[in-house]
Amino acid sequence: MTYLSRIRINPLREKSRLLLASPHMMHGAVMHAIPDDPANERILWRLDADNPHRPFLFALTPTRPDWSHLIEQAGWPDADGEHAAVRDYAPLLAQIAVGREFAFRLTANPVQNTRTPISPSTEQAEKTEKAKEAAGERQRSFRIGHRTAAHQLTWFLTRTQRWGFAIPDAHTDPPALGLDPHQGVEVSAAQEVRITARGRRSFTKKNGTSRVVLSTATFEGRLRITDATVFTERLLGGIGPAKSYGCGLLTLAPLPAPPLPSSGPGRGQGR
Repeated sequence: MTYLSRIRINPLREKSRLLLASPHMMHGAVMHAIPDDPANERILWRLDADNPHRPFLFALTPTRPDWSHLIEQAGWPDADGEHAAVRDYAPLLAQIAVGREFAFRLTANPVQNTRTPISPSTEQAEKTEKAKEAAGERQRSFRIGHRTAAHQLTWFLTRTQRWGFAIPDAHTDPPALGLDPHQGVEVSAAQEVRITARGRRSFTKKNGTSRVVLSTATFEGRLRITDATVFTERLLGGIGPAKSYGCGLLTLAPLPAPPLPSSGPGRGQGR
């Protein structure tokens, strides 16, 4: 069984502020919702803060979670309403088929691998120097986050096919600004995807010895499934790196029904 949860977060509480500021701490809170051994499960999560006063935590877990600790520490434990909605994922998985279309949202960590970063960090510069000094040792590549919206969108569009879906062409919007056909994306028409949020997070892990820097982008739009097996794997396994830090969870929603054709002005209306 797989479950998708949505938890309300109260941003005014002290524990909430710590969790919202640190993906590492939020990851720990999510893992604590699993009663057995969470280290052996693929757990995905995402923080949606479109409304900063009412952020929501989404989590996909292979076993049924218990969010009591998070509601007590970072939610509204005594308020009305549904504090944590936990839904069986099976009905959605049953709808996965080639040709089906869904609205989607994904927060990802678009990256590239390079041996020659343009502005290397101190740690990267030290590793590069050590590799040069080591005779015969091949220099390792570095994972660098894409920082511009154009590169982030290009990263996304060049990988959708390997994730089992395609982004249909839009019918009304102009081509997305900044897309460069020479970067590997043929932009013959606008596509049904846009970046709705971008961020750069920098935080340290619990031991304080390792600093993590993430460049994230939230993609929203419409997708069409091209490979049901691969697509299901990405739904359950996540997309891209930094899954422990709130990236990679792809969520779907049914598309609104198309409007009924008009019967023409004045028809069917009494005078």
